[in-house]
Amino acid sequence: MEVQTDIRAAIYARVSSEQQAQKKTIGSQVEALKQRVDEDGLALEEEFCFIDDGYSGSSLVRPALERLRDMVYAGSVDRLYVHSPDRLARKYAYQVLLLDEFQHRGVEVVFLNHAIGTTPEEELLLQVQGMISEYERAKIMERSRRGKRHAARRGSVSALGGAPYGYRYVSKQEGGGEAHYRIDFEEARLVQRIFEWVGVERVSIQEVCRRLYREGIPTRTGKSGWDRTTIWHMLKNPAYKGFAAYGKSRRGPPRPTVRPCRGWENSQRQYSVYPVPEEEQESIPVPAIVSEELFQSVAEQLIENKKRTRQQERGVRYLLQGLLQCQCCGYSYHGKRLCRTTAGGELREYKYYRCVGNDRCRFGGQRMCENKQTRADVLEAAVWVDLCALLKDPDRVRQEYERRLHEGSSAQTIEIQQLGTMIQKVKRAIGRLIDAYEDGLLSKTEFDPRIRGAKERLAKLETEEKAAAQQASQEQELRLVMGRLEDFANQVYDRLQEPDWMTRREIIRALVKRIEIGPETIRVIYKVAPTPFVNSPASGARMQDCWRRHFAGSCLCRGV
Repeated sequence: MEVQTDIRAAIYARVSSEQQAQKKTIGSQVEALKQRVDEDGLALEEEFCFIDDGYSGSSLVRPALERLRDMVYAGSVDRLYVHSPDRLARKYAYQVLLLDEFQHRGVEVVFLNHAIGTTPEEELLLQVQGMISEYERAKIMERSRRGKRHAARRGSVSALGGAPYGYRYVSKQEGGGEAHYRIDFEEARLVQRIFEWVGVERVSIQEVCRRLYREGIPTRTGKSGWDRTTIWHMLKNPAYKGFAAYGKSRRGPPRPTVRPCRGWENSQRQYSVYPVPEEEQESIPVPAIVSEELFQSVAEQLIENKKRTRQQERGVRYLLQGLLQCQCCGYSYHGKRLCRTTAGGELREYKYYRCVGNDRCRFGGQRMCENKQTRADVLEAAVWVDLCALLKDPDRVRQEYERRLHEGSSAQTIEIQQLGTMIQKVKRAIGRLIDAYEDGLLSKTEFDPRIRGAKERLAKLETEEKAAAQQASQEQELRLVMGRLEDFANQVYDRLQEPDWMTRREIIRALVKRIEIGPETIRVIYKVAPTPFVNSPASGARMQDCWRRHFAGSCLCRGV
């Protein structure tokens, strides 16, 4: 068969779980797709094979799909082969979005189990197939949930899947019977020592981590340092006293945060995990590692440690906690204390803000970022001076805002008028196309693509007009907000003279959106939404640079 070189073909395959990826179930998809490409007489290069192993189809954020869409946008693909619509996306809305995007770029999409038709009946069949895929996914998830709960109620550890530290999970295939936990005696001895340290010697979790590190005992994954959260979950796990718990947590709406976490917008985990009361959990008998008395003693000691920690005068000690972000890696900054002895023998304590990317223990012993730490007292003083300068002179913000708003208001009015005129033209063109089709001047093959393109253009123009009108309304509301800025500044002026620590913290959290720390600059971005500085970068307006070792409040890079 002669190979066609004028058509550039590509394939896309996906499996929805890591387990399927490990079992190489995606290989059957790839083999079927390559076979179809060969049957059509096309050549397939390796760089045009887009494969997502272990990525859910309920999200569009997938590495191979992102590269495929970039290639389609660049015009490098002429025909795309996919096994079925649900492999492209689970949700029907995502299927329509991707198909419209590909067809708009002139890419022919070929499904192995269903052909994209041109008639309304065939398009309806594809829509029904997409909705059935969504229904099947919901049904599988609900069936799996109910099946796991039923297995937990009858005492099967297959509902849990994995095993905590100290156990090994033996599946039904490995054990020849029911799935069960098998004690790992090497790890079990360490678990007993940890429980004895806390329940008998009455030490803290931090002391447990220090002892494990000094003895050179690695974690199950090979890390040299133990995290306090890991030890806490281990001490709270009822499996060590002989009863593993199923359903200890459930998903819920995301909790409010001071600043969004790094990569939250593109993350598939748009939810938070909430604990479930013990009476709603299911207990599964497993081999015990520690006694009931020792487990109860540890629980009491954890409560005592918590009370003791609250009695200490610690609390929140960092004024800018939760607001700092690294410009280099995007991770947040956290507070860190350092105690040093002076030449005269005096012990002094210093507070720093340190990038999370600098912590080797979080990334397998290697740093993710080389941005240096910053003195907490110097940074907090500089941010407070800059904020006070802004509040004491609100005319600077108002004048800058009025100047930019005046420059863009006339252009925005003209843009809204132009969009209205273009919408009326497109509507008249749609009416003429319908009249021509009814009069028999256009065939169906000529009418369908033209009317589809006209409707897409109309929808796009209406969306732009709505966005422009909404922006004009928001700017009108912002005029009222800017008019009250001086009143707000006068109200807090008296409190700015000698404010206590909590007052400063409340004012900073009310006005500051985030603070970005770079190798040479510090940028303070204030909460003014929608941002009046439409011509500035998205992350804030850069006023001037400053050297981080010698910065003061007046030389901070301010983004309002």
